[in-house]
Amino acid sequence: MLPLEYQLTLTKQTEIAPSIYELCLTGDLAQQPIAPGQFVDIKIPSDALLLRRPFGIANVDRQTNTITLLYRVVGEGTTILSESPVGTSLSVLGPLGNGYPIDQLVAGQNALIIGGGTGIPPLHELSRQLNAKGVHVQHVFGFATKAAIFYEDHFRKLGPVAYATNNGSYGYQGHVGLLLDAQFADATTRYDAIYACGPKGLLMAVDNRFSEHPNAYISLEERMACGIGACYACVTKLKRDPSIQLKICDDGPVFKTNEVLI
Repeated sequence: MLPLEYQLTLTKQTEIAPSIYELCLTGDLAQQPIAPGQFVDIKIPSDALLLRRPFGIANVDRQTNTITLLYRVVGEGTTILSESPVGTSLSVLGPLGNGYPIDQLVAGQNALIIGGGTGIPPLHELSRQLNAKGVHVQHVFGFATKAAIFYEDHFRKLGPVAYATNNGSYGYQGHVGLLLDAQFADATTRYDAIYACGPKGLLMAVDNRFSEHPNAYISLEERMACGIGACYACVTKLKRDPSIQLKICDDGPVFKTNEVLI
């Protein structure tokens, strides 16, 4: 079944950290069942750019009919998007992909959420939905510097946050893997579920560390040309049989640890 296309209205856009934007879009898409970790594909408002851009969904507010996206400006498409004024109508496909499984958790259980950089936005909606179920959430996030951190207050309202920065300007000095070694060595037995999204190095560390955990999941970041599994531009290989290719946008982006080659 093909995803629905929606015309959403840009109602707010703010630079919340250097080159990081918070984008609010209002329309009927917000009323759809949206699993944490799913994404949308947006047509950039430029006739010169044909391919849509994928964005993780950071927040869903059904009362105001709004979804919130957080994104980094990295090229022509996101530059054009960041300059789009309030009132702009955008063509949006979604919700797309498979999100993080949370139905197996019940109130009182514990979840560890691990993220880095621009992999963090969809983890906000994940944390919100876990909180709504009464699950206790601990966040572990990595950034290059203190200045790059965004949404700190939002996450702290949902649960404790431990930070690592590459230069030590905030929290633990080093990458997230070192922080996990130092402060979360017992995470495998301490948490009923593990969820992660971020750069390749972070995902590899989580995949190796929690390969045997029964409820550990990673979300792969990839440039998705079509977003619906038609073009085979974003593929990964099944770990137990590398001859089998999986489409990150359609079969993922969320996979169980030890399932795919990163």
